[in-house]
Amino acid sequence: MTTAIPSKPPVETDVAVIGAGAVGMFQVFQLGLQGLHCHLIDALPHLGGQCAQLYPHKPIYDIPGIKACSGAELVERLREQMAPFAPTLHLAQQVQTLVQQDDGRWLLGTDQGTALLAKAVVIAAGVGAFVPKTVKLEGMEALVGHSVHYHPADLGPLALQGQHVLVHGGDELAVQAALDTVHHQAASVTLMHRRDVFAAPEALLAQLRMHQDAGHIRVLAAQPQALQAEGSALSAVTVTLPDGSSQHLNVQQWLVFQGISPKLGPVADWGLELVKKQLPVDTGTFVTEAPGIYAVGDINTYPGKRKLLLCGFHEATLAGFSIAEYLTDKPVLLQYTTTSTRLHELLGVAGTLST
Repeated sequence: MTTAIPSKPPVETDVAVIGAGAVGMFQVFQLGLQGLHCHLIDALPHLGGQCAQLYPHKPIYDIPGIKACSGAELVERLREQMAPFAPTLHLAQQVQTLVQQDDGRWLLGTDQGTALLAKAVVIAAGVGAFVPKTVKLEGMEALVGHSVHYHPADLGPLALQGQHVLVHGGDELAVQAALDTVHHQAASVTLMHRRDVFAAPEALLAQLRMHQDAGHIRVLAAQPQALQAEGSALSAVTVTLPDGSSQHLNVQQWLVFQGISPKLGPVADWGLELVKKQLPVDTGTFVTEAPGIYAVGDINTYPGKRKLLLCGFHEATLAGFSIAEYLTDKPVLLQYTTTSTRLHELLGVAGTLST
C-alpha cells in the first residue's frame, strides 16, 4: 500500500489515538477528563474494533457493573461516554508514518493523505489494524473503490440502483447487505458463498429465504475464478461451482464480505521497540521507549500482562493521567466524577447531579 501525500498542512491536536476499538474509545474519554482533545484513527470504517467486527452480538460478562452486554452494546455505551469530548474521527484510514519533529511533537500521516501533528500519541491498535480479506484475482485491485467494495459500512453512497450486484460472503454482514441491496433497487442481487450455509441470525435467514423464493435474491454456492472489466468498470465475474463447472455472472458492483484479519502493518516501521510484535511499556505511565508515545490494550506488553478489556481500561486510565502530566510538566490533581465541578462541566452535566 502506498502512502498518500497530504494535500494540506497537518492539523494540530493534543493527542492522536490510533485504534478506535473499545480501549481506544475509553482512552478518548479519559483524555477528555484531562481536558485534552483527541483525533481518533482506525482502519475500519466504524467504531468498535474487535467488539464491533468479531463479536457484535456475543455476550460479554466481565465488564464491571454490567451483568452482560453484547459487543455492539458496549461500543454504543462507549460512544455515548466519549461523546461530550467530541473527538475528531478518521475512520477507514490507516496510519502509515509516525515521525517525531524537532519540537518533540509527532507527525502522523495516513493512507488517505490525512496529516496530524500531535503532542502525544496513544497506540491502541489491539493486535494490529483490522483490514478486510481481499479477493486474489488479476485486475481486482484496479476496481477497488469503484466497482469492488470491501466491507462497505453504508450502501447509501454506492451506485447500486439498476446494477447487477454480487454480494460475496457467508456471515451476517453479507446476508444483511444482500437484503439491503434489494431495497436499493438493484437490477439483480446474487449472494455468493463457498457453501449455501450462512452464519446469521435466524430472523435474517428467514428474510433471505423470503426474498429468494420471491426471486429478489439468487443464492449461489461458488468461488470466484476470474473477472472482466474495462478500466475501473466491472462487467462480469466467472465463478466455479461445487461440481467443478464454471458459470458467467453479469456483475457491475461487487460487495465483498470475506471477513477481516489483524495485521501489525506499518507499526513495525515506526522505529519503536517491539517484543513479539508488541510494544513494551512502563506500567506506571504506559509510555513506550519514545517520549510522547503511549501504548494501551493488546498492542502493549509488560510483566504480568493480561489481554482483557478490563485491563485495557485500567491502562487507558493511567495513560490519561500520565499524558496530562507529560504535557503540563506538573502533577495532575486527582478528581472524582462524583464530586468534581470541573469534571461535571467537561462532561456537560454541571448542575444536573445532586450533591
